[in-house]
Amino acid sequence: MRSRNRPWMLLAACGSLLLAACANQPPVGSPTGPLVIDKQGSFFVGGRTIKSDTLSTLPAYVASGSVAVEQMYVHYQVPVGAKGLPLVLIHGCCLTGKTWETTPDGRMGWDEYFVRQGHPVYVIDQVSRGRSAANTTPVTAVLAGKAPATATPPVFMASQESAWAIFRFGAEYPKVFPGMRYPLAAIDEFWKQMVPDWAPTLPTPNPTVPALSELAGRLGNAVLISHSQSGIYPFQTAALSTRGIAGIVAIEPAGCPSATGDLKPYLGVPLLVLWGDYVELVPRWAPRLKACREFVQAVNQAGGKAENVQLPDLGIKGNSHMLMQDDNSLQVADWLQGWIVKHVEAARR
Repeated sequence: MRSRNRPWMLLAACGSLLLAACANQPPVGSPTGPLVIDKQGSFFVGGRTIKSDTLSTLPAYVASGSVAVEQMYVHYQVPVGAKGLPLVLIHGCCLTGKTWETTPDGRMGWDEYFVRQGHPVYVIDQVSRGRSAANTTPVTAVLAGKAPATATPPVFMASQESAWAIFRFGAEYPKVFPGMRYPLAAIDEFWKQMVPDWAPTLPTPNPTVPALSELAGRLGNAVLISHSQSGIYPFQTAALSTRGIAGIVAIEPAGCPSATGDLKPYLGVPLLVLWGDYVELVPRWAPRLKACREFVQAVNQAGGKAENVQLPDLGIKGNSHMLMQDDNSLQVADWLQGWIVKHVEAARR
């Protein structure tokens, strides 16, 4: 996209010449000083081995053999003297764990923020996304003539123009909602975060869900924090088993469990459904907000502890769907940290 098609650039807080300087400065109110880590690393959860005759169509690589598929990648950091509950950060559609890392304009991401608050933080790449490799054998089978073209799996990529509206930067590209707080001067860096999405090729529930269940069981007392397309995953995980799940935070979920379904898995776990701004102005999101309100109400009526919170009701306005990257992302994180301490950690004491 060329600059002449970007009228929103005039709304940016930092011009392009100042962006690098802004990126090197800690935001007002952010934790500062050295980040002291007790340990960090990465591992995989879940996965299975399959045998295939359609691993490759290239002469240099054999077509037959065994490969691992459906494994979930996890990167973790544990601070010295960790005092908070473990947090598992789960990204949404068309993205990876990068969602939670350094913001596109260079500010502190939520992964670092919550480590600084004393939480062990585990950032995942969903199965078949990012560093969790996708199973490409169905594609290769079509290329090799061993399967019809109609068998090509429905992998997709979201365009920048459609993502603009989905992530609520504006009602449509390139319009901007009044007061919207996403750092549009760095939008090109956000577009680079988007990757092909293989979710429609995977079984239901997504293999990420049992992997999250296994991870929660390993960690014990973990808070599962999801976003958008993955919003339903912590609920599906709790339906498998609540072992190791101390709390659930669904940030702008694409869906909540049915208000008329089985609510028992959710009654013993503090639940938060969190929304940004402009939700009821967008046809894609307004029905989802309504359904989640009904779910939360049903959980509370059944004896659970759930909240549906819209940031504008707290006086925090202008947040997009990507509120963990908005220019007030640490303000939102501060509020969320307080909610976790009050409603989840207090319940464990």
